[in-house]
Formats: sequence, C-alpha cells, structure tokens
Amino acid sequence: MTVHVEHCMGTVFTIDVRDPGDWSDAIARVVAWLHRVDGIFSTYRADSDISRLRRGEIGLEDADRLVADVLALCVTMQSKTDGYFTALWDGALDPTGLVKGWAIEAASEMLREAGSANHAVNGGGDIQLAGEATPGEPWRVGISHPIDRTHVMRIVPGRDFAVATSGRGERGDHIVNPYTGRPATDLSGVTVVGPSLTRADAYATAGLAMGPAGERWLENVPDYDGFFRADGLAPSATGVCRVE
Repeated sequence: MTVHVEHCMGTVFTIDVRDPGDWSDAIARVVAWLHRVDGIFSTYRADSDISRLRRGEIGLEDADRLVADVLALCVTMQSKTDGYFTALWDGALDPTGLVKGWAIEAASEMLREAGSANHAVNGGGDIQLAGEATPGEPWRVGISHPIDRTHVMRIVPGRDFAVATSGRGERGDHIVNPYTGRPATDLSGVTVVGPSLTRADAYATAGLAMGPAGERWLENVPDYDGFFRADGLAPSATGVCRVE
C-alpha cells in the first residue's frame, strides 16, 4: 500500500494505492496533474487562465485547451440538470463546481493507465475509487454530516465508484439557485454516489441548488443514487446507495 498526501486547490488530496509495487512515478504524475489543473482553473489565483478570462485579458482561444474541454462539460451538465448546474455564478465564469471532481476522475484514470487496479483518490471528501480496498473486500466510505463533521451518517460500500458531496458546512452559502439568484439554503448537504466523479460532483452541486425537489430529480438519473440532508442529522435517501 502506498499513500501520498498533497495540498492543492485549497484542500487536501489523498492518493491511496492498494496494489503492491513502487508507485512513486505514477503518483508524481498525478500530483503534477492536480497542480496543473489548479494553475489553470483557480479563481483565487490572479494568473490562472480562468481569472484572466474573467478579467477579459485573454479569449478562450488563448487559454489552455483544457478550459474549452471543461466548459463543454459544464454545458452538458447544465443540460442534464435542468439548468441547476452552471459555470456562471453572479455573472462570472466559475466552473469550479465541476473541476475538482473531473480532475480527480482523470487522476484515477492516470493510475489505471499506470497499472493500478485498486486505489482511491480523495480531494476534500470527493472520491474516485477503483477496485477493492483489500482482496475480496470493497471500499467503505464514511459520509459525515456537513455541519457536524464528527457525526458519520452513513457508510457506503462498493467497488469502482465515486462519492461527491456538496454542502454549506465549510464554505457557507456558496451555492446559488440560478433561477432565483439567491443562495440555496433549504438543505445542509447533498451526497451523490455513482460511477463518475465528474458527474457525481456536478449532480451534488445541482441537487443542493434545487433544494428538496432535487430528491425526485435524482431518482430519475440512471446509475446515480444519493441522499439529501436538511439541518437535522437524519438524511433522507434516494435509492439505497449500495454500489457493490
């Protein structure tokens, strides 16, 4: 087992490879990838491509090619979420609701290409998992309450799946309902489980923006389950959130 911890994108990433062997080179490539993404998409760094686009200093054709790829994915997610996921917040370009999940999923694919069949890439609680934790044993992901982080609300077991959470606990009311222009405050958090972290991350953001109506919406999204939490500790759930 090889575990590496990296600070990036304003959070902590854990790269946990459960296959035997030396994974230092593969992990170094993943770390370089995460920092490249941060350098391109950070809304906090004045020199990032996204910041320069927001200020009108460059056009899309001048930005890193990954910007166009991500914005195209944002358009797809906007369509799939009835407009509740958007890369425009307060009139400014901000695809960060998708970027971290997309970057983590790509990091997992890099590890697969390097030969790892069993690993987890975790960025601030958004996780893409491959294979098993140990031979014959699935991964088990604990989902903590978005307000009371000491309270584990549910254990999600499975193989080859992703978990994404969007909540108000750490960053406050940062998600806005794009149809009202007001912060989404009806729920304290939304967790989505499914095969792709890119989609799960976007769906969790959209679900928080939708509020309670998001539960019925997610029930109709194939291959994805989730649970929606109000300010109390008891979550409601769509599906059973078991992906074994």
